[in-house]
Amino acid sequence: MRALCLPLLLVASPALADDIALSSRVSAVTLYLQGATVIREVPFAAPAGTHDLILADLPRGTPLGSVRVSIDGARMGGVTTRRDYVPPRDMAESAELLAARAEVERLEEAMRTARARIDDIRLEAEAARARLAFLDRIGQGDGAAALEIDRLRALSQMIGTETLAARQTALEATRRADAAERALTDQQEALEAARKALKALVPEEEARAMLAVAVSADTATEGRMVVTYTIADAGWQPLYDLHLARASGALRIERGALVRQSTGENWQDVALTLSTARPSEQTQPGQIWPWVPRIVDPEEIRPLARQKGADALMSMAAPAAEMERAVVADADFDGLSVTYSYPGPVDVTTGADHVRLMLGSLEAQAEIVAQAVPMLDQTAYLMAEFTNETDEILLPTSQARFYLDGRYVGQRGLGLIAAGDEADLSFGPIDGLRLSRTLRDRNEGDRGLIRKSNEMTEAVAIEVENLTGMAWPLRVLDRVPVSEQNDLEITWSATPKPTEENVDDMRGILAWEFDLPAGETQTIRLDTAMEWPEGKVLR
Repeated sequence: MRALCLPLLLVASPALADDIALSSRVSAVTLYLQGATVIREVPFAAPAGTHDLILADLPRGTPLGSVRVSIDGARMGGVTTRRDYVPPRDMAESAELLAARAEVERLEEAMRTARARIDDIRLEAEAARARLAFLDRIGQGDGAAALEIDRLRALSQMIGTETLAARQTALEATRRADAAERALTDQQEALEAARKALKALVPEEEARAMLAVAVSADTATEGRMVVTYTIADAGWQPLYDLHLARASGALRIERGALVRQSTGENWQDVALTLSTARPSEQTQPGQIWPWVPRIVDPEEIRPLARQKGADALMSMAAPAAEMERAVVADADFDGLSVTYSYPGPVDVTTGADHVRLMLGSLEAQAEIVAQAVPMLDQTAYLMAEFTNETDEILLPTSQARFYLDGRYVGQRGLGLIAAGDEADLSFGPIDGLRLSRTLRDRNEGDRGLIRKSNEMTEAVAIEVENLTGMAWPLRVLDRVPVSEQNDLEITWSATPKPTEENVDDMRGILAWEFDLPAGETQTIRLDTAMEWPEGKVLR
């Protein structure tokens, strides 16, 4: 970076020779999902004695309370910080900046010229429509009826000829104006791109924060000052492209990252590390407070409906006041989090578009099954069940894209998948696996759903029809009611019997697993009965 002159700052110093002005740049950054640790390395040379190393180019928004300084090559004394310091700027502009500004001005002028041309064309159309209105008034005037037949005929021919010409002129002008409007789209995109390029080149003009570090040495020395601080206006978001090969079950997870920062300065050629650590979130375990139940008279009980949301539970827990062959990054797992060290220098412009980086891919073997939920869906969905056998965490993201045999099937969010976790991923519907769930007649005169004052029975038929032309491993999910009261008796039976009950530790959720050949239909019958005492109501 340019060396900084500091006449305003140095006025307050008793001896100018004791102050050494330095300029710095961001040399390394560790980005978290929200926030970052920034490192600035500044070489210096100092004569023997005591001096102040002055660093006046920190961004204005730098959280000075988080600044930490280390010195190599001299003894370090006190550290002084100051906000809102405005150092003088070198007004010389680079050739690249001048060219970018000229390109923006050229494109803006071209846009103005094009829009003026469109306005002229539309004026032609308006003039033609005005002629039409005038001709229409001539034909409807009272004077036309009093004309002789020859003069009336001539007037009629004139009006017809002029009307036709005016309509053609209006139509042709409208078409030319519309075509010119469509042509503006490319010019507008080129102008936006030029403005972004200019923004990335414009040097920051904000006030800066100042840092003064006292150092001393017995002899002339050369050393290095390292300034480290944490910021909130930066972060990265994981990206995943998940590719599944249906024939083999091979699952490839291509990982990427969207990097952003709004620190007020551009990062140029920084060594970038991405971390899955989350220092901006909870960093200590929750606190359990004593539970002190008490007995009160019935009239002292506050109705639960008057308590708001979590207050009803918090009152038992705590007092209210206590709550292509891309360049890819190398991963390192330390047992707590994963870091990705990007192998090359990275440029990130402040406040500009996200920078996309590649983090490499993971390979896994998935078991493919068609999952059917007839209660909610009309078709089954292709699911890939796999275990994350790597040491790396798949972080939650809203931008996971799914591909089946190279075909894009959709984008949706992906939850956190820790190392060793099992996960089910959906790769879209299987339209040929038709689902139905219907109430069936139990006997003549009765409906499938029978309800008396203290009894209710239900008979359900679930069908899965395979019209895909190939066999599929099926997993069908349904449910039966669950009782938490002794007086409410629930019985159920299923034909065939479910393969699993209480799926994923959810009571009453049933699963049937079977292979369904092409062209065949599997039927499941599910009967449920509930009984309760007279005088009670089922809710």
